[in-house]
Amino acid sequence: MFSLSSLVVYLAGKTRLLPHGNRPLFIPHNRSHTIPIQLLGMVRSFVPPLSNDFHKGMMGRIGIIGGCREYTGAPYYAAISALKVGCDLSYVFCTDGAATAIKSYSPELIVLPYLDSASAGQEIGSWIERLHVLVIGPGLGRDRQILNNTKDIVLQAKKQDLPLVIDADGLHMITEDPSIITGYRKAILTPNKVEFERLFEKMVGHKPHGDDMVGNVNILSRKMGNVTIVQKGEDDIISDGDNALVCTAEGSPRRCGGQGDLLSGVLGTFTHWAHRATDSSVENATFQAYGPTICAAYSACLLTKQCNSQAFQIHQRSTTTPDMINQIQRAFESLFI
Repeated sequence: MFSLSSLVVYLAGKTRLLPHGNRPLFIPHNRSHTIPIQLLGMVRSFVPPLSNDFHKGMMGRIGIIGGCREYTGAPYYAAISALKVGCDLSYVFCTDGAATAIKSYSPELIVLPYLDSASAGQEIGSWIERLHVLVIGPGLGRDRQILNNTKDIVLQAKKQDLPLVIDADGLHMITEDPSIITGYRKAILTPNKVEFERLFEKMVGHKPHGDDMVGNVNILSRKMGNVTIVQKGEDDIISDGDNALVCTAEGSPRRCGGQGDLLSGVLGTFTHWAHRATDSSVENATFQAYGPTICAAYSACLLTKQCNSQAFQIHQRSTTTPDMINQIQRAFESLFI
């Protein structure tokens, strides 16, 4: 039998079904970059309109866990991208040595230098209940004390039932100890090819199958208790172990650093919007079929690729992540308004 989500997309005439175990997965027929109208409608159904009735914070309070002496750009890119796509407040919880640099990049960000404190769990924990989503990993580094503090923060966030986006060195932390996040279905992991292979081998016991990329992502998600996985690449493969989407939108051949940080930041905002829409019973059938984590992930992947494409058209091989961030508003309007 077909799952509801598979049936919705099949009826759109844009995908073909691939049996995998007891549940079908689907991928595009070909390398066309056409975006199925049903999937655009899915995103538009949960993007909140601007309203004079809203107060500060309702569109999202997003926290970034990351930023150390060596890496200050990544948390900035993630935090400013979350803000530019439409959240109201963006917080960066970083080390003391990173705070001044990150503050100097933009006065829009709330920068809190607690991450390497001996009491980091307590200090950051007092902020967690104010937040809607935590993005963990941009610029985190691999210092053992910082990673231990971050584990404590993740455990506190789970107790608060807070959605989590985990990227970069946050994935290194998860690969070391997958139990931190296994089974927590409000988590979204965003590995690149290398990060995915490491995590897959840790969980499954062998390397991914080279000819079944969608199946690999589905297997890893199931092994991790159906957390949502976004394997980034030319095509972004998204799975929660039961259903999968593949974002085939066109990006660019430019591979400068920081694009994953942009993705994690906008994903933080979309994740809040998607969970909020679930609470308010959005009636879009495709949104209901896939649920908030897959819908948020697809939206973020689509927007990031559109920003990449637009920036590349202007800057070509000189394109950098700030050029892509500057395209967020125009890309958002072209896709979702």
